[in-house]
Amino acid sequence: MHLIQILLPLYDNDGKPFGQDEFLRVRDDLSDRFGGITTYMRSPARGLWKETRDTTVHDDIVIYEVMTDELDRDWWKGYREGLTANFRQALLIVRVSEVQLL
Repeated sequence: MHLIQILLPLYDNDGKPFGQDEFLRVRDDLSDRFGGITTYMRSPARGLWKETRDTTVHDDIVIYEVMTDELDRDWWKGYREGLTANFRQALLIVRVSEVQLL
């Protein structure tokens, strides 16, 4: 079983918030394809990273999760590329972990 997590920014690089429709589209796409989704949207997470030695950048993000038995890497690569363009990001994180249900 695979757990896929998508980290979506709440704002573009100019600080303009993305519309709710952007997030609903992703939710509906993933729910339709995988039969369910978990979203963490109430308290956005904050990501921090060093862009340069002297510059720290942050993003407020929401996390979407889906679980699937089969991992179609080609589909996920294309989906991530589409999200990267739609959310106007240089890099958008989609990560996978192998999990066992207890």
